Amino acid sequence: MEPFFIAVVIALVLGAIVYGCLASEKRRKELSAWAVSKGLTFSSAKDSGMANYFTEFKCLHQGHSRYAYNIMRGDWRGQPVLLFDYHYATGSGKNRSDHYFSAAIATAPYPLQPLMIRPEGLFDKITEFFGWDDIDFESAEFSRKFYVASPDRKWAYDVIHQRMMDYLLASERYTVQFDLCSIIAARSKQFGPREFEAAAEFIHGILQRMPEYVVRRQKGLSEP
Repeated sequence: MEPFFIAVVIALVLGAIVYGCLASEKRRKELSAWAVSKGLTFSSAKDSGMANYFTEFKCLHQGHSRYAYNIMRGDWRGQPVLLFDYHYATGSGKNRSDHYFSAAIATAPYPLQPLMIRPEGLFDKITEFFGWDDIDFESAEFSRKFYVASPDRKWAYDVIHQRMMDYLLASERYTVQFDLCSIIAARSKQFGPREFEAAAEFIHGILQRMPEYVVRRQKGLSEP
């Protein structure tokens, strides 16, 4: 009975591996076809340097064995865009866990300042009790649902005005981060073509809602 049980376990494991490989290949083909339809380039090759290209984006610096794959590059509504899947691992040996998520990055047409916006979590509520840095806003609903952090509070208040709060509340929840020139939107899941499109559109929506006086200031232009 024991050899039969072992054989069944091995067969199930091999079946799961084969199924995973077939599903991954199907997904790669779907993403490749979608990317071409949108005028984007596609590469399934692993890129272990993504965290080095975007040193401020925290989600790209988790764990070890990090790499991007299924990478799509090109123009999205006039802005350079980068869409990709991402892998990182935690632990080692029998305690190793592999993690996968997807993200979109768009380059802004003017300089930005650091800013983090993400769904509020239980840990955030605990740290807030001790007075740690979650920036609150006049909208109690927004402050309850989002964690916001920035080394420059004025920048956070300038960017997250009422229209921006309404937009973020009505949109899918992403972890959003600004560095000095780009914006990343990520979720702890792998995107399909429609979800990659939604993420790219989401960042475009943020850029469209940046106040004109902020855009002019960041471009170094004088007020009219």
